[in-house]
Amino acid sequence: MTQAEPVLKITHEGPIAILSMNRPAKRNAMSDELLGALEDFFRRPPPDTRAVVLTGTAGHFCSGLDLSEHVVRSAEETLHHSRGWHGVMDVIQFGGLPVVSAMFGTVIGGGLELATSTHVRIAEPSCVFQLPEGRLGIYVGGGATARVGRIIGADRMTEMMLTGRKYNAAEALTIGLTHYAVGDGEALPLAIELAGKIARNAPLSNYMMINTIARAEDMSKADALYLESLSAAVSQTTADADEGVRAFLEKRSPKFR
Repeated sequence: MTQAEPVLKITHEGPIAILSMNRPAKRNAMSDELLGALEDFFRRPPPDTRAVVLTGTAGHFCSGLDLSEHVVRSAEETLHHSRGWHGVMDVIQFGGLPVVSAMFGTVIGGGLELATSTHVRIAEPSCVFQLPEGRLGIYVGGGATARVGRIIGADRMTEMMLTGRKYNAAEALTIGLTHYAVGDGEALPLAIELAGKIARNAPLSNYMMINTIARAEDMSKADALYLESLSAAVSQTTADADEGVRAFLEKRSPKFR
């Protein structure tokens, strides 16, 4: 990589933005610069963007925090640094843009935290999923407790961290770390295909699916059902909802705003 190349490459295919983490010499390890570039995009995405594909370069998705850039921080500084990661992961998960991860190679530590903040995950056979922090004398700080733990369960995450266990793509599929396990070189094409399908949904409907379902998990059954009713009331009284019903009755594809 030359100095002129960005740490996050951004290209577009129609309404789909393709974000490629671009630190090949570091297996796309997460630096403050790369984290900031992700935050800048997701806080201010191009207005015509309807879906995002997130991937890596040079055979790796993201190998986690770049430990070569590790600096000694006080407990207070570490707290704020961790909360900064949480803020970026939250804007990826809840910002309103559906995100599809095309994964290969290392999906480790902070890379797994990043992947689990996205909404659709696709893994190639080369994928290695791991949370090695416990073997390094530290604890996760980028959101794994609330994201990886929710997906695979607290018990399985505890074992994963205690032992440094690695999961391959097939195993990750069985426990939910990925939604699709595909062949070599197939993750990115499938990610673009799925992102295109998602981009054709109504934007507000996508927003509701991204936000309501995940937030309902934190609620009592009664509160979650009330949130569902509110989401239904808002989404079903829009021009896009009217277009969707008309298109179905007229046996054509809907044309959402």
